[in-house]
Amino acid sequence: MARLSRPKTLSFDFASMLPEPAIPAPPIAPSTPVAPVTAVTSVTSVTSEPALPPSARTSAVKPEPVVISVGELDRRLKRLVEGDTAGVHVEGEVSGLRVVPSGHSYFRLKDEHEEAVIDAVMYGRAPSRSKRLLVDGARVVLIGRATVYAPSGRLQFTTDEVRPVGRGALLEALERLKEKLAGEGLFAVEKKRPLPTDPRVIGVVTSASGAALHDIIKVAARRGRVRVILAPAQVQGANAAAQMIRALDLLAQVPEIEAIILGRGGGSADDLAAFNDEALVRKVAASRVPIVSAVGHEIDTTLTDLAADRRAATPSQAAELVVADAEAREGAIDGLRVRLERALDHRLAIDQGALDGLRARLGTPQRLLGDHRRDVDDALDRIEAVLRGRLATDRGELARLERRLGARHPSTVLAGARAALGPLSVRLGAAARRVVAARRRELGAAAASLDALSPLAVLGRGYAIASSVEGAAVRDAAEVTVGDTVNVRVHRGTFTARVLSTSPSPEPIRNV
Repeated sequence: MARLSRPKTLSFDFASMLPEPAIPAPPIAPSTPVAPVTAVTSVTSVTSEPALPPSARTSAVKPEPVVISVGELDRRLKRLVEGDTAGVHVEGEVSGLRVVPSGHSYFRLKDEHEEAVIDAVMYGRAPSRSKRLLVDGARVVLIGRATVYAPSGRLQFTTDEVRPVGRGALLEALERLKEKLAGEGLFAVEKKRPLPTDPRVIGVVTSASGAALHDIIKVAARRGRVRVILAPAQVQGANAAAQMIRALDLLAQVPEIEAIILGRGGGSADDLAAFNDEALVRKVAASRVPIVSAVGHEIDTTLTDLAADRRAATPSQAAELVVADAEAREGAIDGLRVRLERALDHRLAIDQGALDGLRARLGTPQRLLGDHRRDVDDALDRIEAVLRGRLATDRGELARLERRLGARHPSTVLAGARAALGPLSVRLGAAARRVVAARRRELGAAAASLDALSPLAVLGRGYAIASSVEGAAVRDAAEVTVGDTVNVRVHRGTFTARVLSTSPSPEPIRNV
């Protein structure tokens, strides 16, 4: 498998990041700044001016050095490095991966062939696919730019995208994702749902212009009367997985749909990459209706095939699995009808014979009714007596419950509660006002104490705070000498003063 190409090469000219070396030149004005000579070992060649005659060298004025701050040097390095490495592709091995709670990933990218390593970072906004590829020991290609992290002066690589190296890396990433999803139970056989026996409405997610849709409609029309709802989506390419997820979401909003066919008409392993997307696999596993995966590729099994309730080798086979064959069903129904009629005739003949035998044994109904009429009358008298006694008991219980209910009527209970609530409300308001007044007094006292202790209040009374150029407060006249520069803080603003004389005090001044 061919390795990924690198659009840009890492090439830095560190000499251009530093002040240029001074080269002897003709006499110039003393006020013109000239950079000092700086040794840079990484420079491969330096072009200098022709050598000047001895008379010119002796007459040249020594230039003043240009001094820059560390921050300015970091900024120059940052601009140069980022400008020269924007969009660069860097290949190496991931090590020391650390993911912080904010989602940022910090790691090192090592060169297996040389003793070279660079710190790298990928921020949380990076694509989720890139995050999954970052694993310790994985060989990847980082796309981004090099930069200089000013607080530590460290060179690091800011990663925008991560790509696996070659076909083997893709398979390793796919296998890791497969093991992860299998561990979560997304491929469990016990979670597979049976397909509906005679669906009236089915959904299809595939390309609107592909042969798969034509095959599904053709088979569905031949096998029976079924309504097909298409949610078109790309089935290959960078946006294919997102479009298929959106199509499944749209079909989920149609309550009449009883099953969904998700598929395409075959293709290479790269063409089927979208069907291995983690988000799409999770969407298939979470579908409210059964899904048939009809990816027309018999060599490789996609993760969508494993997550679906059924897998079909082709879209046509998927349609045959979902749509019942109307002709075969009608033939089966006709056969069952014939068998049912024969069974009913046989059963009727048996029951008719049994009925005739019972009728002969039963005799005249009037005779049987006369024997049991007295028993029925006695039973009715006993039931009537029991019912009258039970009715009297229930009436007494009803009267007692009505009296209890009247005592607990909502209007009576509410009146008592309102009478008790009035004094409590007055007491609560008075207590709240007392607490607020006390807290206000405490706050005023605390504010007054804080204002009295504030250094700014002391400055407002005419005092000042002197500090050295390093920022340390001057507490003793012995800490400065004549000619030193000090910064003086007064009530409003600061100013710089020079020490003309000092007179140490024998004892420190207290309670200012």
